[in-house]
Amino acid sequence: MNRLPKLVTIVMATLFLGLLFSACSTDSNTDPIIQEEGSDDTDNDDEVGNTDYDIRGLLEMFEGTGLSYEINGTNVIFTTADLPNHSSPYWPTDDALYEAYNGTNTSFNLNPNRISEQNIVLTIPLNPTAATNNETTPLGPMGISRNGIVFYNQYAGPNNQALTNEINSFDQWLGHPQNAGQYHYHIEPTYLTATFGEDAFLGLLSDGFPVYGPMEDNMVITNNDLDDFHGHTGPTTEFPAGIYHYHITSEDPYLNGNGFYGTPGNVSQ
Repeated sequence: MNRLPKLVTIVMATLFLGLLFSACSTDSNTDPIIQEEGSDDTDNDDEVGNTDYDIRGLLEMFEGTGLSYEINGTNVIFTTADLPNHSSPYWPTDDALYEAYNGTNTSFNLNPNRISEQNIVLTIPLNPTAATNNETTPLGPMGISRNGIVFYNQYAGPNNQALTNEINSFDQWLGHPQNAGQYHYHIEPTYLTATFGEDAFLGLLSDGFPVYGPMEDNMVITNNDLDDFHGHTGPTTEFPAGIYHYHITSEDPYLNGNGFYGTPGNVSQ
């Protein structure tokens, strides 16, 4: 007779503890559903596939005669006189930088053009992104090197001809002027790679993505290492977390392939 009250007491205590445990468990399970802005989960999601590139850190590396830049909103605007800071047989003979051709091309042929001051303005995005529809590169300026000389694509004007013959007019630093005196690089700007290194940052194309030399990780880059636009994504000295970038190679198309990887800005001249 005395056992019944004890049994009831035990059952009631067990039920009470079970309800209390259930309530506590319900509260702790609902807490993670409430995520504050900037929580760890959100941060991790942002880091995966992050392509928020910012090229502002590269701008201080640009220096040249008659070269300036300014930031305007989401763009950087370069203005260049396009005057090389190195010797060339294309300078007037009375210029201090005039130097007769002393390169290695035994077929060198001086063209009739001479270097003259330009006024080229390139508006380039500070936060380059991959384009949905990739534009072909134009004849004429398609980017700017760090010494203010413009980059041209892999064709000779006016009819998109291969550079096979035109290469023979490239000076000892592998540049030359066109008929209006606009000096430019189609292929490796050897003055820059000799000065800064063959794996160095060399400039920007108009879409804002950087151009690097023909070496990476102590290896020579070939066309087989690059995509259709003549670039790839990976770490560089200036972007250790990785960025899409172009490479100069010794083979056609040299600097750029089938168009811009990103969306180009504007060029006026």
